[in-house]
Amino acid sequence: MSTPIDRDVVIADTVHWMEKAVIGLNLCPFAKAVHVKKQVRYVVSEAETPEELLEKLMEELQHLADADPDQIDTTLLIHPNVLTDFFDYNEFLDVADAALEDLGLDGFLQVASFHPDYQFADTDKNDIGNYTNRSPYPTLHLLREESIDRAVEAFPDAADIFEKNIDKLEQLGHDGWDKLMEKP
Repeated sequence: MSTPIDRDVVIADTVHWMEKAVIGLNLCPFAKAVHVKKQVRYVVSEAETPEELLEKLMEELQHLADADPDQIDTTLLIHPNVLTDFFDYNEFLDVADAALEDLGLDGFLQVASFHPDYQFADTDKNDIGNYTNRSPYPTLHLLREESIDRAVEAFPDAADIFEKNIDKLEQLGHDGWDKLMEKP
């Protein structure tokens, strides 16, 4: 049996990460606008198996597809009790992509990935660059393709974001990251 989830704490931790790291370090220049407009849907899943998570993912993909983009532009599906091992989580991303196709939403929505132990291919586990995608809990980020397209148009150097993020984190270092993520 997994640890009981305190949804308020999970959401508060995730919002803290969003405000301090994602928005505060400008890791994603598109995040601030949807955060300020309260267009981010935070969903905490109590799933304990990949199958239960897949069911919730499909439900949330359809919910986002059906929602008014002015009300819900993006969804963070946070799942603290399943896929806590990064390599299991990483394998599940293929399942998430297949779910998009099964729902006929491929090309309309996409799934981005965040995890407490995120690790890019060919990097050391402790490489500070991995922290660009490290969230407090395993999280599937459901995004609208048209929102991404608009954001890329608004930020002509969007292709450089990844490299700039790595540079920021290398300057910040592990101690700086830990200090940034401290809760008041």
